[in-house]
Amino acid sequence: MSELAVEGVHTYYGDSHILQQVSFALGEGRLLGHTLPIEGIAGDQQAALFAAGGAKATFGTGSFVLVETEEPAREGVLRTAAARLDGEPAKHALEGAVFVTGAAIQWLRDGLGLIDDAAESEQLAASLADNGGVYFVPALAGLGSPHWRPDARGTITGLTSGAMRAHLVRAALEAAAYQTRDVLEAMPKLELLRADGGMSRNRWLMQFQADVLGIPVETAREPEQTALGAALLALGRRQASPIRERFEPQDDAERLYAGWREALRKTLA
Repeated sequence: MSELAVEGVHTYYGDSHILQQVSFALGEGRLLGHTLPIEGIAGDQQAALFAAGGAKATFGTGSFVLVETEEPAREGVLRTAAARLDGEPAKHALEGAVFVTGAAIQWLRDGLGLIDDAAESEQLAASLADNGGVYFVPALAGLGSPHWRPDARGTITGLTSGAMRAHLVRAALEAAAYQTRDVLEAMPKLELLRADGGMSRNRWLMQFQADVLGIPVETAREPEQTALGAALLALGRRQASPIRERFEPQDDAERLYAGWREALRKTLA
C-alpha cells in the first residue's frame, strides 16, 4: 500500500480500493439541528470491517464478507485495503461479494407475492422442521464470489407436491448462509463472525448461519456498521462495536450444506 499526502489529506492506495483518512474537516453537515464537521472518509465495507473488527459479513440486498488478514488472495476472493488509523502499519483484508441475499426475499415478496413483508420470512422458516429437500440458488443477477459467473441463472431444486411457500422462503434464507460459507471457504479459518445489515435482525437466519459455519455468529447492536466505522475513523478510535446477540452452533448442518453444493453444481453445469 502506498501513501500520497495532498494539502493535509492522506490517501492510502490498496489493491482494489482507495481509502482516505483526513487531518482536517472536509466540510460540514446538519444533524438533529446541529452543524457537525465531516472529518473522515472511508470505503463502505472497509468502514464496516473497522467497526466489527477482524471478520464481518454485511447482510443486505447482497452480502459482503471481509476478513482482515495479510494472507494473499485465494481463488474466488479479492485482496483489498483495510482501514487503519494514523501511525498503524498498512492493513489488508480478503473480500467476497455475494450478489443476491436479501434481494431474494424481496423477489419472493414483490415478484411472486409469497410474503407480505420481509420480516415474515423468519416466522415461516421457523415453522418448518427441515427444508424438505428444497434448495434455491438465487442467481438472479448471476453469481459473485467465489464463482464469478455472471451468466448463471437462478435455480430451485427438490420441489415435490409437499413443498409450500414456507419451503421457498426458508430456501432463500438458507441460501444467504450457504453463500457466506462458500466465500469463507476461500479465506483463513475463523473462530467468530460478526454480522450486520438488515438481514442480521433475522434471528432464524443468524442461528442457521452459525450452524452452517460451525462457529459463533455475533450480531451488531447497530446494524449500520458503515456509519459507525466511519465515525470511529474520524475520532481516531479503534474498538469493536457493541454486540446485540451471540448465536452458538447448535445443529450439524453438513448434510444440508452438501445438498446446497449439489444444487449449485446443477446451476453451474
